[in-house]
Amino acid sequence: MSQHLRKVIAAVLIPFATAVLVGLVVLWPGGAPPHERTGVGFDRQTQSATVTKVEEVDCASVNASGVPPTGDTSTAEGSSAQQQEKGTCKKATVRVDTGKDKGRTFTEIVQPDQSRQLKQGQEVVVAYEPAAPKDLQYSVTDVNREFPMALLAGIFALAVVVVGRMRGVMALVALAISFLVLTFFILPAILQGSNPLVVAVVGASAIMLIALYMCHGLSARTSVAVIGTLISLLLIGLLGSLFIDWAALTGNTDDNTGLIHGLYPEIDMSGLLLAGVIIGSLGVLDDVTVTQTSAVWELHEANPAMGWRGLYRAGIRIGRDHIASVVNTLVLAYAGAALPLLLLFSIAQSSVGTVANSELVAEEIVRTLVGSIGLVASVPVTTALAALVVSADRPGTPATASAAPAAAPARGGKGRRRKR
Repeated sequence: MSQHLRKVIAAVLIPFATAVLVGLVVLWPGGAPPHERTGVGFDRQTQSATVTKVEEVDCASVNASGVPPTGDTSTAEGSSAQQQEKGTCKKATVRVDTGKDKGRTFTEIVQPDQSRQLKQGQEVVVAYEPAAPKDLQYSVTDVNREFPMALLAGIFALAVVVVGRMRGVMALVALAISFLVLTFFILPAILQGSNPLVVAVVGASAIMLIALYMCHGLSARTSVAVIGTLISLLLIGLLGSLFIDWAALTGNTDDNTGLIHGLYPEIDMSGLLLAGVIIGSLGVLDDVTVTQTSAVWELHEANPAMGWRGLYRAGIRIGRDHIASVVNTLVLAYAGAALPLLLLFSIAQSSVGTVANSELVAEEIVRTLVGSIGLVASVPVTTALAALVVSADRPGTPATASAAPAAAPARGGKGRRRKR
């Protein structure tokens, strides 16, 4: 390893890793603070249950009896009570499978125009409201999807291990550690009142160090990717802070964020938005910086005579192709996730300016554009660092050597000919 690389690690990576470790110790929470459940949204007591019986009944007679419908009450805009009474409803008997009321049954009515229809033998999730009358304490809120989700996760893990082999195993371990950092550090620390931006920076940095070095090894190549990712994250943090404040984005745009603000009013919601931008950008940044670093290293292995300028020019050409596809991926990923929202704007015949100006969409635009700027910046930064380091790390290769292989003999490199 060259003296230049030692200086880079000593001046940047070691103090950075030390600061991250200190931040984890100082900000480490004792767990999420307790609160009284509101019974709204996700803040409800839930249990597992099974639909044991489903029978068809007349909607008019059921509505007159006052039996409550299922928790999924989504209906079409144009439906009316008269139309519902003319249809055939379903009366579902549901058995509670967990909790203190295990074995207890209750009945719910499923209207014919509801999007979710219950079936006999189906596993569901039920909400429990202890303050309600006994016959109204339980209601179906969702379908139990644990098995298909677990099966899909298993297929994903198998595919990663089969294709990636040992690297794939290490990637899965790093993924698990990232999830643990998110669950046991980032989320509880924010709930306890720590600054969301500081928590996100410390947590994202810890995830980056663990994931990159675990997946790619403790090497000069990985260290360059870490430095490139760090510089890009700093840029994303600065731009995000500037434009979130300038655009007056509050971070409180839907029922979930409103519930968080109601339960924990001390949480800075705009800071939480910026924390989400940083954490969300980290995964794609890792991909770009590692790819660029690996490309430069492979270019040098293919042609050791290529100096850092030639390596940079060749690497940046690869990076341009990578950025073109990644930026398009980010935009399409948001459009796909927000398709129902965009469809509502289309139904309302709203102009592009009106849609972009709404805070709900503006948040995602700022998130996407700030992250994309960081991605674009990571390519020249990481490529330049990798070219400098890999050329300086090879004792027999001058850093200013020409990129053209034909020019190598003209520069008197007998040692270089022996190396080839």
